[in-house]
Amino acid sequence: MKQTVAFQAHAKNVFFHILTQCNLSCRHCYINPEQHGRQTLDIKTICKWLDAFSAQGADSNVIFLGGEPTMHPDLDQAIRHAHSTGYKSITVDTNGYCFHDILDKTSPGEVDVFSFSLDGPTPEVNDPIRGKGSFKICTENLQKAVKKGFGISLIYTVSTGNLKFLDQMPELLAKWGVQRFFIQVIGLRGNAASNSSDLNQLTRSQWDSVVPVTAEKAALLGIETTYPKVFLEPGEKFECAGKVAENYFIFPNGRVYRCPLCEDYPIHSLMFEDDRLKPVSGLHEDRFFDLNIPEGCVMNKLIQPGNVEYGPDGDPLYQVACCLLKERVSPPDQS
Repeated sequence: MKQTVAFQAHAKNVFFHILTQCNLSCRHCYINPEQHGRQTLDIKTICKWLDAFSAQGADSNVIFLGGEPTMHPDLDQAIRHAHSTGYKSITVDTNGYCFHDILDKTSPGEVDVFSFSLDGPTPEVNDPIRGKGSFKICTENLQKAVKKGFGISLIYTVSTGNLKFLDQMPELLAKWGVQRFFIQVIGLRGNAASNSSDLNQLTRSQWDSVVPVTAEKAALLGIETTYPKVFLEPGEKFECAGKVAENYFIFPNGRVYRCPLCEDYPIHSLMFEDDRLKPVSGLHEDRFFDLNIPEGCVMNKLIQPGNVEYGPDGDPLYQVACCLLKERVSPPDQS
């Protein structure tokens, strides 16, 4: 069964980039060291920043990111601190290299999900996007994590460069024992924004003809599948997560954003200073959240306007949804 996942007003989602260093150079990577910093946070800072959100009372979920978070030598300590301070769920997003024996240093009782990134069903598709040898290492460690009993999800960043291979993924995921599948839209940020590339965003017709069908296929194989709503249907109300939900995107230089589309620009609304979370004065992303335009998402219109189509009268043919609004397709036995 497909359903739109409503924004939750009383839950905090903390997307914590504990470093920006990575062993790979993915062609669509959104990390921008000029805006996000080049430092690796020490474990004391990580714990203090985690405390800033766990102490606020609401249910908090943390997703550890990078760069490649498993390159941090103290990731296991950060996980345990988040667990001990009451985070509702803990996820580690990884490129699959799983450095510092992280799968052996943590347990399924401490990490709810290891989320692996793969952008093709074969090395021939994946490796030109993510790096030579990455398919083999990622899939080997994914299967190791499955055997150890961790919750496993897989992220596939879909673009014009790998769309035609997307429908091959559900059978592979079922074979590997993956429980959740995230189909992600490529963002025009970081490497994808600065490099001329064949990895472009999909048109609405491309998206609608492949992504929902693949999600249904995966769900029938027992895999819960989530993907961005992207395009609103006529009559659907536009909502900005920046106004109705609590999502925080933290970077090593202390910047904290509420909207991921803003991350290439110094318009963050919050900042860690002396390990205290403080609001930023002046022009920042929050000022855009109250704006209402026919195209839907204001930041999408400003940053990546090419994914909006217009009719002869100049009016948009549809609204673009908030990038954090998701569709979820559950297996039949979970509906």
